[in-house]
Amino acid sequence: MQQPKIAAKVFCTDREVGEVSHIIVDPLSKLISHLVVKADNRESVVAIDGLIAGCTEREVRLQCPSSALASASPFRRDDFVTIHDVEIPHLERSLHVMPGEVLVPLPALEKDLSRRQFFTRFTNVIGAMLTLPLIYPVVRYLTYPLYQPFTNQWLKLGQVNALREPGVPQTMKFGKTVLEGYITRHFEKSHWAMKLTPELREQMYPDGDLEFRDEKGELVWVNRKDSDVVVMSGKCPHLGCAFRWRKHKRFGQAFVCPCHLSVFDPAGKVLDGPAPRHLDILPMKVTGGGEIEIIDMEFKAGRADQVRIA
Repeated sequence: MQQPKIAAKVFCTDREVGEVSHIIVDPLSKLISHLVVKADNRESVVAIDGLIAGCTEREVRLQCPSSALASASPFRRDDFVTIHDVEIPHLERSLHVMPGEVLVPLPALEKDLSRRQFFTRFTNVIGAMLTLPLIYPVVRYLTYPLYQPFTNQWLKLGQVNALREPGVPQTMKFGKTVLEGYITRHFEKSHWAMKLTPELREQMYPDGDLEFRDEKGELVWVNRKDSDVVVMSGKCPHLGCAFRWRKHKRFGQAFVCPCHLSVFDPAGKVLDGPAPRHLDILPMKVTGGGEIEIIDMEFKAGRADQVRIA
């Protein structure tokens, strides 16, 4: 029997009742212990031990009547954390569900601080506040490189002739060297480049040319609307995960983030999922030799507006 999937239809013995909205994992056994069933505008936590009669990718059948859901515990989101907020070693060996919002119960110690714990932490905070004026100058000196303005250097992404068909994005890898504090690091990144069709150009540049400004509001670069190429950040604006270009059963060819199931059309518009904004367009230009160059800007994830962080 397959494991339950998010958005699978849920059937009781007498009728269809709703769908799976969340999956809850036992952090000790590393197995699915409960399902959150959304039915009649109510979410209930249902233990699956001995209750599932059958399960496929699209449906879950329970061995109970629909009336039994009325006595199930209501789902309270604050009682759980996502598996991205806790570290459970080797969870992927036991969990084989489609990626989505998989939850873990919040430890009781985190939900109910004792009086002694409260005063212990309060004392620690007071001590830190008294010590801060003494250590601030040292910390400021050591972290000074972190407060430097963003670098707006142009980086080579790839050749424009690698983009064969308009409207079909191509992932391009490139190397980047950055100074983090007093340490220089070199690593590989990737973004998505695409030749524009007239329709995509109108969708991605509805207000004409796209301006990019620095933290002081000064103009850094302008992407011209009549450009034949666009480059989009390879990080999902939800939580910064990498996404893919693939065929989606509902939307056809689309960008799909496998971590939390956000879906974007070729122009970067959000079609489904928790992403708060469209895919981020990057400053780009094409040199006389046909080389695509970019300014590798990064924006804060999880916000509807763009806030540059690198």
